[in-house]
Amino acid sequence: MDDDDDATDEGRVTLATVARKAGVSLPTVSKVLNGRADVSHRTRAKVERLLAAQGYRRRPPGPSRAPLVELVFHELESVWAVELILGVENVAKANGATVVLTESGTRHAPAEDWIEGVLRRRPLGVVLVFSTLPEPVKGRLRSYGIPFVIIDPAGDPDPDVPSVGSANWSGGLAATRHLTELGHRRVAVITGPEDLMCSLARLDGYRSAMAMAGLDVDPALVRYGDFHVQSGYRHAMELLALPDPPTALFAGSDLQALGVLQAARLHGLSVPRDLSVVGYDDVSLAQWTSPPLTTVHQPLRRMAEEATRMLLEPADPDGTARRIELATRLVVRQTTAGPTVG
Repeated sequence: MDDDDDATDEGRVTLATVARKAGVSLPTVSKVLNGRADVSHRTRAKVERLLAAQGYRRRPPGPSRAPLVELVFHELESVWAVELILGVENVAKANGATVVLTESGTRHAPAEDWIEGVLRRRPLGVVLVFSTLPEPVKGRLRSYGIPFVIIDPAGDPDPDVPSVGSANWSGGLAATRHLTELGHRRVAVITGPEDLMCSLARLDGYRSAMAMAGLDVDPALVRYGDFHVQSGYRHAMELLALPDPPTALFAGSDLQALGVLQAARLHGLSVPRDLSVVGYDDVSLAQWTSPPLTTVHQPLRRMAEEATRMLLEPADPDGTARRIELATRLVVRQTTAGPTVG
């Protein structure tokens, strides 16, 4: 048994103590410690709670640990996922590690069964593209000595979780100010899901820019999408059919902006003569739309690189979770212009 003789730093708590308190055998405790699957969820949770309460710390992993960095998404189909993969790969390769991709859970957290697999794989660390992690998952990763970092598109990481994000409010502000400074007064917005902080931050940036321009926000011009093409298309079709349609539209992602461009074509509108469009993310295809998309550059690849460095560098001596927030910037191409007069 790998961990039977381990104890806390104080040397007082042994696995036999934990087994006795949990009412299980010593081999069962060892199975929990080694990530074996043949332990019930209830027993595993009980043993893990006692290990944490007793201050037990596993032996630091030796040279047998797999030279892997695990990157976990809730979906791999988004084009911005490619930028994140390339960023993780750049730093992992420089450190002699291989990247393993996993798709699991929802945009908020990985699925419950993911943790069992990662504990068996014992990677050097885990990069997660989620809003946060459930407390039991964080506890188990920490007890196994597996570091983790969140690449945080949602904008609201737990304070005890290392994370890398970007300036969503500033991005929304820059996109909308660009449109109001061109002279647009009817500016619509299609942000992301209403339960994600990044969506709300980009929307707040939009509202702030409208206020700075002395413009009221028409509630009919504010829509919540899901960052995918279809939601941009659906909302834009509705917005452009209004009796007083917008002359400009800020889409909370480049994918939604693609849907907006298609809706404009179906309404017989020319971009940017009849409708100005700004996206968000600056994924590689943004420069190849017709016309090339004006958008907010979110440094996705650099976010992934910074997150992977945080994994592979020694932890801060004081144990404080690091938070890095990178700047966004407007990239002006050919989908924006002043409103047509008359």
